[in-house]
Amino acid sequence: QVQLGESGGGLVQAGGSLRLSCAASGNIFSINAMGWYRQAPGKQRELVAGITSGGSTKYADSVKGRFTISRDNAKNTVYLQMNSLKPEDTAVYYCNAEIVVIQTWGRPTYTYWGQGTQVTVSS
Repeated sequence: QVQLGESGGGLVQAGGSLRLSCAASGNIFSINAMGWYRQAPGKQRELVAGITSGGSTKYADSVKGRFTISRDNAKNTVYLQMNSLKPEDTAVYYCNAEIVVIQTWGRPTYTYWGQGTQVTVSS
């Protein structure tokens, strides 16, 4: 069993900062790509930022220069540092990871999602 546990959401004023964390736990062999998605009310879930196991990153155009994704492979944790937050960043943020799990019959890869953490930016 693998779980992703998120933390760090909350309420912040425009221009402020928040740092989200997501730790993977369970029968993990290795973790490939990790990322953060968000979903605002009435909108589809969208990719915010992603990072490969080697540290290559990608960002949505709307957050480039303001958000930074990073990971600590030893802790199976991915972070999202969010600076210069805007009201349009308000959404539920979800952690995502491609995890190679340990099974008695092999090492399959599955995609996992966190439970989501609310980020609200007031104007």
